[in-house]
Amino acid sequence: MLTSGRTALVTGAGKRVGRAIALALAGAGADLYVHYGRSSEAAEETARAARELGVRAWTGTADLADPASIARLFEDVASQAGRLDVLVNSAARFDKQALDAIEDTDWSRSFDVNLRAPFLSARHAAKLMGQSDEIDRGCIVNISDLSGVHPWQDYVQHGLSKAGVLHLTRILARELAPEIRVNTIVPGAILPPPGMSEEEPEWREIARRIPLQRTGRADQIADTVLYLVGADFTTGATIHVDGGEGLLGPVGH
Repeated sequence: MLTSGRTALVTGAGKRVGRAIALALAGAGADLYVHYGRSSEAAEETARAARELGVRAWTGTADLADPASIARLFEDVASQAGRLDVLVNSAARFDKQALDAIEDTDWSRSFDVNLRAPFLSARHAAKLMGQSDEIDRGCIVNISDLSGVHPWQDYVQHGLSKAGVLHLTRILARELAPEIRVNTIVPGAILPPPGMSEEEPEWREIARRIPLQRTGRADQIADTVLYLVGADFTTGATIHVDGGEGLLGPVGH
């Protein structure tokens, strides 16, 4: 699929990796719908930066834990953009809790946002993508992480929900073929957690233990999204962008 002239929706596109993905798609010529949860100013800044690249851009909020809010988001995409070709499920919760501290509501919050929301979003997106008469009608890219591959301590519900994203990708790839392709990216140590600097010893130690002995960058995830959008014979695939960290198991977790 050529990116130019398409419309892409990126969830959680106001900040961090979501923003990098959104602007890479805009830089490749895609009109952009910027989803945000609470970061309205950051989302508007992403949209302004996209417009400066010469594409159309809109912003919209949705509570990804609420199915009705997700439905309204896609109604707005249809109303504003008139089409949808690319969906990137980037937004996620990152919950850390000890096993015996997890309440039912904690479990639900993680699974609602990290797993149910990508499922519902993909289903809504498929309806919009299905209106095209092209062979390669749409592309969905899910973002998982290494907690879904290896057991990180104190990330129980997060890890399980992200493992679910990996299998959800395969299921959707089969269900939505041949018109829509679905793939997933597993990032490694790309950005330090909020509140942590790249100069802190803990982050430097993670870098030292990764086989490539360095952490990654958000634009490397964005580049992989662009590859998957254009890789029209690839579906159901999982691509690790982790410097080899996944070869070792949980580094720093």
